[in-house]
Amino acid sequence: MKPQNKILQSSLSRRNFISNSGKIATGGALVGMALPVVHGKSSDVTQVALVGCGGRGTGAASNALSVSASNGPTKLVAMADVFQEKLDRSYNGLANKHKEKVDVPKERQFIGFDSYQKAMDVLSPGDVVIFTSPCAFRWVHYQYAIKRGLNVFMEKPVTPDGFSSRKMLELNEEAKKINLKVGVGLMCRHSQARRELKSRIEDGELGEILNMRAYRMQGPIASCFTEKKPANEEELAFQIKNFHSFLWLSGGSFSDFFIHNIDECCWMKGMWPVKCQAQGGRHYRGSKIDQNFDNYTVEYTFADETKLYFHGRNMAGCHQEFSSHAHGTKGYALISGPGGHRSQARIHKGQGSDSDIAWMFGLKEGSRPTRETNPYQDEWERLMDAIKNDKPHNEVERGVQASVVTSMGRMAAHIGTEVTYDQMLNSDHVFGPGVENLTMASPSPLLANADGIYPIPQPGIKKKEY
Repeated sequence: MKPQNKILQSSLSRRNFISNSGKIATGGALVGMALPVVHGKSSDVTQVALVGCGGRGTGAASNALSVSASNGPTKLVAMADVFQEKLDRSYNGLANKHKEKVDVPKERQFIGFDSYQKAMDVLSPGDVVIFTSPCAFRWVHYQYAIKRGLNVFMEKPVTPDGFSSRKMLELNEEAKKINLKVGVGLMCRHSQARRELKSRIEDGELGEILNMRAYRMQGPIASCFTEKKPANEEELAFQIKNFHSFLWLSGGSFSDFFIHNIDECCWMKGMWPVKCQAQGGRHYRGSKIDQNFDNYTVEYTFADETKLYFHGRNMAGCHQEFSSHAHGTKGYALISGPGGHRSQARIHKGQGSDSDIAWMFGLKEGSRPTRETNPYQDEWERLMDAIKNDKPHNEVERGVQASVVTSMGRMAAHIGTEVTYDQMLNSDHVFGPGVENLTMASPSPLLANADGIYPIPQPGIKKKEY
């Protein structure tokens, strides 16, 4: 059996997009507008704007400013965030590292919910905007980038729910019409080692894939665990500052961190799962008020009835592991790990890591294997090459697909029922209603009770996520 890249494409067909358009109403701001056709740049400087100045945004901007001479030059000319201190920290770090490539005076440093528009208005069609704010705002920002004719790099996850997934897919049809180049931050797909492993799997070196397993088991990370809101802080600002703790903003720790392992396994398999079941729980929570489980176990089922088992955990003092694995009729493959995003991809002749090695990335004639280049940088090289040389490059659809598959695993654990791909994609539930109209004075889409506690998943009792 060969990998089937087209499995589930019917769920994402243009016909399905159109049939849902009455529910989505995405194109209102674009209907009747003469959108510019964007061509690749040649030798001129590509200007870059950063929307979302946290750690990942700063890292993405640094990658953009580090592209090779053949894909450059690039210059950062505008920055946007809702928090002044985050923008200041990001600006100082980038200016110190890249100096002459950072040209963002105070008048091009924008704060507030409309700052994304102001930053993009600095750019010209064919320039690049980076979206690294919480994914709840992704479709809003993408819609404006299309209006402005801007190429885009957006972080994962692309969406937290079915509603925003359908919005992104419909918007992307408009982006493709005007030839926008769009990168999505699932950088594992740009890893040299994984790409060679994928090619070898397609050539049959692993045989038929029988089952897969993946692990991201780590300590508390980022803003996944949050104490009660300080009395003097506004609800919306507090939640955005701690966005990993709130499902409407990020899909929680599951969507934001576990998507990498899930995506790379589905890529190696050559298809997306059709359904899943899951479980998880909260332990030793003390005064933490976030909406996450501490541990998750998901069984994904593909159309050919093979399985992907994913194990995720964010708990201190426990065994840690960060890896993905595939078992085939001809052997076993290490996709990534045993730690970090750089891969030590290999194929073994047996079903475990103690068996003889049939192939290992970078290993030649018994010498020490060479290390792959940084996939975070590689994804930017490919995006900028596509922009400069007008090559096809739009990763939104697979970014949405990966986000939907990740969300269905999270939802299956949170509500305690089997969830299918189609149910997740076509769900009417909206995590963040009205995100496009939020201001710093707005109430949050999610409110705490009188004790400062937010709704948490209760599998078998609550049949939707909040």
